[in-house]
Amino acid sequence: MSPSHPEDEPTGSPDQAAASSTAATDLADPPPPAAVDPEEVARHNRWTPARIAIWALIALLGGIGWFMVAIARGETVNGLWFVFAAVCSYLIAYRFYARFVEARLVRPDDRRATPAEYSYDGKDFVPTDRRILFGHHFAAIAGAGPLVGPVLAAQMGYLPGTIWIVVGAIFAGAVQDYLVLVISTRRNGRSLGKMARDELGLIGGIAAFIATLSIMLIIIAILAMVVVNSLGESAWGVYSVGLTIPIAIFMGIYLRYLRPGKVFEVSMIGVALLLFAIASGRWVSESDWGQALFHLDRPTLAIIVIVYGFLAAVLPVWVLLAPRDYLSTFMKIGTIAMLAIAIVVVQPVITSPAVSEFASRDDGPVFTGSLFPFLFVTIACGALSGFHAMIGSGTTPKLVEKESQMRMIGYGGMLMESFVAIMALVAAVSIDRGIYFAMNSAATATGGTPEGAAAFVNSLGLTGVHVDAATIEQTAQAVGEESIVSRTGGAPTLAVGLAGIMHKLVGGAGMMAFWYHFAIMFEALFILTSVDAGTRVARFMLADLLGGVHERFHDPSWRVGAWLTTGLMVLGWGSILYMGVNDPLGGINTLFPLFGIANQLLAAIALSICMVVFARKGRTWSLLIIVVPLVFTAAVTLTGSYQKIFSSNPKIGYWANHAAFKEALAAGKTSLGLAKDVDAMNAVVFNTFVQGSLSILFVVCTIIVLVVASWRTIQALMGRNIIDTEAPYVESEFFAPTAMLPTPAEKELGAQWREWLDRHPEKDLEAAGHH
Repeated sequence: MSPSHPEDEPTGSPDQAAASSTAATDLADPPPPAAVDPEEVARHNRWTPARIAIWALIALLGGIGWFMVAIARGETVNGLWFVFAAVCSYLIAYRFYARFVEARLVRPDDRRATPAEYSYDGKDFVPTDRRILFGHHFAAIAGAGPLVGPVLAAQMGYLPGTIWIVVGAIFAGAVQDYLVLVISTRRNGRSLGKMARDELGLIGGIAAFIATLSIMLIIIAILAMVVVNSLGESAWGVYSVGLTIPIAIFMGIYLRYLRPGKVFEVSMIGVALLLFAIASGRWVSESDWGQALFHLDRPTLAIIVIVYGFLAAVLPVWVLLAPRDYLSTFMKIGTIAMLAIAIVVVQPVITSPAVSEFASRDDGPVFTGSLFPFLFVTIACGALSGFHAMIGSGTTPKLVEKESQMRMIGYGGMLMESFVAIMALVAAVSIDRGIYFAMNSAATATGGTPEGAAAFVNSLGLTGVHVDAATIEQTAQAVGEESIVSRTGGAPTLAVGLAGIMHKLVGGAGMMAFWYHFAIMFEALFILTSVDAGTRVARFMLADLLGGVHERFHDPSWRVGAWLTTGLMVLGWGSILYMGVNDPLGGINTLFPLFGIANQLLAAIALSICMVVFARKGRTWSLLIIVVPLVFTAAVTLTGSYQKIFSSNPKIGYWANHAAFKEALAAGKTSLGLAKDVDAMNAVVFNTFVQGSLSILFVVCTIIVLVVASWRTIQALMGRNIIDTEAPYVESEFFAPTAMLPTPAEKELGAQWREWLDRHPEKDLEAAGHH
């Protein structure tokens, strides 16, 4: 528009004038479509004879894999079949069930702008390439759970765990991750707590917030405890993992100041430095100064991890978290792929039973409790994780380019984590059962010596299990450790299993120690990423709460508030961590079931919020996609909580154990069970009080949320109390492909967009955000 008179000139602000100019330009040179034509998508997805043959072959191979793992009965089973059964199941689930969920519930619209586009700020809200975002999301969700849970669950045999890891991920975990990402993205990236307040009202929202924050603390504490247990009394491990901190800081400086934007380049440098850290660890651990500096007990390591957790959460993201994300993404995906290939090539023979003696008992030495519900809560993140809902309503929805990409990122990311759990389970059941129980039984049961461990394991009366002290010592020497006895927490066991498989592929017996410590570093990177991210998420949640009291807490740049909220959160999970490492009953053995229950309760809260949201969107029978896993998860977690609170068996119930030790102290006893002195007995009394109290808090808050969510859903199905909390619809002016590999139609449309953006560079959000 060209005014002919001065009075016709625009009188608005410069921004309004610029907007008018842009609008005029768009009319003269409109952008290409923001999405591929639906008819073209349908044409690309049509069935052809070749596709039918490929999927029939995948189904056949998966069926054979499941037959060999679950039905064929012999003394051994080849580890190869676990890979085939799992991978084929994931492929079928992603192609068919995920699309079913997408069509019936989600109904993505790529013509609708995501928060990354309409709230773009170049910092938090930035359209990020789907492949980069998949790696970021996977790095954030994949913590200790898929590594540790399946290892501990191997106590009950390989079959129950395998079935739940695969089936649970397909029908519960991946569905939750996908749907939480969807509803958060459509609400401008709101957190789970904020969505709970919006959808459930005041009472349900408060209960959800209390549960979410307290559960986050127990989750972070257990994650940190796994790291501490895997590094305790291991100079090699402490040195190698400790060296990752300066490596990450160097990478952050390199990427920010020396070579900005060179992500792949700095990642390759980081991987090379990591390999140096592992290789030089043997020399350091064999030196006198290395033993003096890095041979640390678990309480000391706990304090170090607590201090580290605080500093990592308050430092700028680019200093430590971002480069650690790059490192952990390469290490996580690369190591799991390498292990899968090794299993296919080496074909380890699994001698562990499909269903062990402990599947029908509740007195297992690794964790106590019956198969239902404790197998499900022990496996935790490998099949379903409430922690993922915090990530799916955190950074990821602020970065996603298109709604159609969320199936790959949310559903596909969880399938990848489930595969990590399967690999961990195979590694755990591939080692000798005697070694497995020697490593995962509490030190108070084994005495912390090879002789004591051998005597304890042999006293369990397990069929075909007999281990001697010499075998335990030889295993420790082979992996470069002074001792492997009572290295609880699952991580060391997984490292032994991984080393046992990998050395047969690369390096021979002389490389066992290298692969063991490679696995320890791999696990530490896995877990510390989640500790860092979890502490920051908890800090932001607390800041949101305190912002109602003092407005400045809402300002993330206010350093006093950031340090205060971080300090309170670290104090919370650090207290639980320190309590656990000093627990006479084994810490991880008693706390991991609480971690699993808390994590699954958080998943129940997330699924219940999804149920309300989609009921208000008019979905009816398709709500069963959410309701079925929600009901099962609620049954598992509420049963587990009931047994932990009310069971009269001291081996299971926290309060029964609390009462037993309290009465023993009152009677003047100086030892009881695994507690060999009065100090240890007092520690058990205090620890079980904390654990029992947390169990009550978690379950009461979750029941409130479930009741309120059920009522809101019923109201919605009756056409009452219908509210729409979605952000307003904004037309997209941006294009991005859906899957990892673009289709021909997407390539053609992408070329049109590149030409248009060359003419209008101010519209290129990805270039502006350096993605």
